[in-house]
Amino acid sequence: MHLAIAAAAPPEFFFEVVALLVTTALVAYFCHRIGIMPIVAFLVTGALIGPHALGFVRDEALIEATAEVGVILLLFTIGIEFSLEKLSRIKRIILIGGGLQVGLVIALVAGLLAAAGVDWRMGVFTGCLVALSSTAIVMKLLMSAGEVASEEGQASLGILIFQDLAVVAMVLLVPMLGGSGASGWGIGFAFAKAIGIVALVLLTARRIMPLVLEAVARTCSQEIFLLSVVAICFGTAYLTSLAGVSLSLGAFLAGLIVSESRFSQLAFAEILPLQILFSATFFVSVGLLFDLGFVLQNPLLVLGVIGAVFAIKLATTGIGLRVLGYGMGSAACASVLLAQIGEFSFVLERTGRGVGLFPAGFEVGGPETFIAATVALMIATPFVYPLAERIRRGSLQRREDQPVARSDEDIDRQPELRDHVIIAGLGDVGRRLAQVLAERRIPFLILTLDPDRAHEAESAGLRVLRGNYTRTHELELSGLRSARLLVVADDDQEMTRRVVEAARALSPDLRVLARARLASEVPELREAGAGEVVLDHQESAARLLARVLESYDVSPDDIRHDQDDLRSVGGPGTAYGEPVALGETARRSDRCSHTGQAREVIPSAPGCEDCLRMGKRGWVHLRICMTCGHVGCCNQSPGDHAAKHHRSTGHPIIKSIEPGESWAWCYEDQTYL
Repeated sequence: MHLAIAAAAPPEFFFEVVALLVTTALVAYFCHRIGIMPIVAFLVTGALIGPHALGFVRDEALIEATAEVGVILLLFTIGIEFSLEKLSRIKRIILIGGGLQVGLVIALVAGLLAAAGVDWRMGVFTGCLVALSSTAIVMKLLMSAGEVASEEGQASLGILIFQDLAVVAMVLLVPMLGGSGASGWGIGFAFAKAIGIVALVLLTARRIMPLVLEAVARTCSQEIFLLSVVAICFGTAYLTSLAGVSLSLGAFLAGLIVSESRFSQLAFAEILPLQILFSATFFVSVGLLFDLGFVLQNPLLVLGVIGAVFAIKLATTGIGLRVLGYGMGSAACASVLLAQIGEFSFVLERTGRGVGLFPAGFEVGGPETFIAATVALMIATPFVYPLAERIRRGSLQRREDQPVARSDEDIDRQPELRDHVIIAGLGDVGRRLAQVLAERRIPFLILTLDPDRAHEAESAGLRVLRGNYTRTHELELSGLRSARLLVVADDDQEMTRRVVEAARALSPDLRVLARARLASEVPELREAGAGEVVLDHQESAARLLARVLESYDVSPDDIRHDQDDLRSVGGPGTAYGEPVALGETARRSDRCSHTGQAREVIPSAPGCEDCLRMGKRGWVHLRICMTCGHVGCCNQSPGDHAAKHHRSTGHPIIKSIEPGESWAWCYEDQTYL
């Protein structure tokens, strides 16, 4: 029997997909080597392989469909990053600076075109196209330069947020401008519908979505979590499209829903690789539209439009920031950053084309000129920004810029940990290490994927970041570049190797400590970048603890005392029938007022007392009541009998009797001991 599968011809579109991916990778690599942003590489790739140049890609419908997915994912991730809290912190910059910039651009462009005899609808539509700037390019430049928290960084971010929110109104407004019913009543109804949809989204974000993501996260499955997040993104976009709202707006609202969950950063990290891939396709699709022949035939027209757009954006952004009290240098720098036309303008332009609206009212030549000017401004921004930054610094040296008087709530600056310990993994060793660091008041941050353990740690007042710590996004959020050391306390060796490699790539000089189960695994972890590897046995937690405390100049006697506490009764080798007591560190804790009720107890059973009574052995971890000695199972077990025992008796403190663990927990004070 012969198989014909191997001889089957590839699909017709496969060559175009291969050409797109290979060319994009090659051009992006070349641009990276000469210091050009990847977005510029994607635009250049599209121009090279498009129908107006080499002609490798001719099925534009396929590329546009893929680009639509890229726009949906891009808006979804922006929605996650916004959050209602972030919007409130920089509301003055958003409402005043952003409102003035967008309003002035639309009014100025519409006025100039009306003076030239262009219909007001076309003028307003063109003003909307010009008003928007590229969030992707600006934020990438600011992050690369480390200037997100600077004055021009915060100003640019606030205006970009307003622009991206204005897209919501513009997407609703454009069909009304292009239709015969472009009346005040129709536009008012469109905005009323938008307000209703946003209200529904906020209700869902507050009440329903956190519960859904919590349940999904409890599976501890990256695959299920990713599929659920993608389903939320596309499902919300589809449902809003049924209500007459664009897919792009629906995706943004879906991101806003997810942003209100404690797992928003995990969702962002999981979706980011897909967003990068499809967003790259979007920028390539923009490049496909670039017609070099048209530019060569109409160079003065294209240059004139580029100059006009640059001047209008520079002036209107500067006015908005000067009204807020920004100095000339910072205002000029932010104005240059925002002087290009953004990626969402292409979405609006395509929407307008479908309802008979064209840039400056020209059906022939208008779209081509708009695309050429936009692509040129996008490519130019990374090269112009360093010049603007030098102007700003020169202005500061001449003391022409004074500090801007703004309240803290207007600044989007999160409190950052510096010189801290990052604990990757909240297993037995990670939990015990966090306990001692908290007692010593050494700054630390816990990274974990386990929602139950994250909740326990947060209840104890510890700082926790939920997420997959093998991904660079979570490691950057944890302040890896400013940390003193990273302790990889994960129980899975493959996860340990991956996080060591990721951390070493981000911060080559960071001190990294890791655990290994077998001696044969030590060389692999050292090769991955771990500075020190501790073999996983009963002394591993004590040795890791000593290395961490030594980094903070804790005295040898205090280190030995803390190590002895880790090895105290209830640690490795605790057996049924042996007495169990709290360690000295737990008894001295000032976070709990119930240690007086704890005493030395004898375990009531060799396993969970209630499970054994029912003839079951389904427990995960064992806990002992420090008042009566009742042995129960943990909250990850089906019965959660330790907590049920507390609720029925009121006994406040339990202690772990798992091998290698010595921590205790007070239910009443919600704290580790």
